[in-house]
Amino acid sequence: MAEGRSGEDIVSEYLDQNPHLVEWVESLRGGHETNKQWHARREFFLRNMETFPTVQPGFPSPSLDRLLSLSICWANHIFLGCRYPQPVMDRIKEMAEGVVVNDAPVRKTRDEILGKGKRTAGGDDDSCAKRTKPGNPFKQGPPPQAPAEHQPFFNRLYKAVAWKLVSAGGFGPNLDHFEILRACTESSKESLSCVFVPLKDIPDLPAARSQKEGQVCELRCQTVYLGTGYGRDEAAARAMASKEALKAFQGRKVTVKICRRRFNGRDVEDLVLLDDQPRNPGFPPAISYPFQPEQQGDGPS
Repeated sequence: MAEGRSGEDIVSEYLDQNPHLVEWVESLRGGHETNKQWHARREFFLRNMETFPTVQPGFPSPSLDRLLSLSICWANHIFLGCRYPQPVMDRIKEMAEGVVVNDAPVRKTRDEILGKGKRTAGGDDDSCAKRTKPGNPFKQGPPPQAPAEHQPFFNRLYKAVAWKLVSAGGFGPNLDHFEILRACTESSKESLSCVFVPLKDIPDLPAARSQKEGQVCELRCQTVYLGTGYGRDEAAARAMASKEALKAFQGRKVTVKICRRRFNGRDVEDLVLLDDQPRNPGFPPAISYPFQPEQQGDGPS
């Protein structure tokens, strides 16, 4: 793709020259993506197609799944502040060279999210929240229609996970829970966001647990909370969070609901994936909160 002009102009000219790609490319758009998010991710995708030479428009392939997953990871990082293992972060930053996102969200560091430190001069690309205005991170929340908008995707994900578990012999302690959840999510053209914070830095934990060393991991998909896990390191915490998330898929259905949670010492409304089983309504405190005021101003049009 040509350089030196705006991304919109480059993409438009490229698609004008390749009209057979237009319908296929548009089919890759996520139903939850705003125009701004999709235009940026579309440019990222098209700029990197030639580096995946086995990608054939209209035909599924591992290379296409990989490119789509990387484009989703990049978009989630830019627009939602999600962070991934460092090799993934390095890869998507390299692939995003030349893609300009105007008015990209401003991030806060992880310590600032938790109220534990000062903002660094250059910011923190791996943080998972946006700059917030006093008195405005916590009265905001997901819009009332959000559960209905997200439900169709999670209905599809439920079916994908159900088949994956059947092929694996059922839910059990010896499964690679994260790999099952990751594969099913990416096959549905989405990606998981994993946020890690030291266990001792999490507000609202019981005193006995807050003194322990280790990491806590929170999993989300499409901004919907899936599960939290604790472990001695990030891998162990992620594994536990994935196991907890998969428990929701053991019932007859999953439902996206707006529920009350604690975030940074305050009550907030959050999107949560639930099953149809009666459970303790309490949730672990949130360590990321994607429903800041600025993030809700650019809805689909």
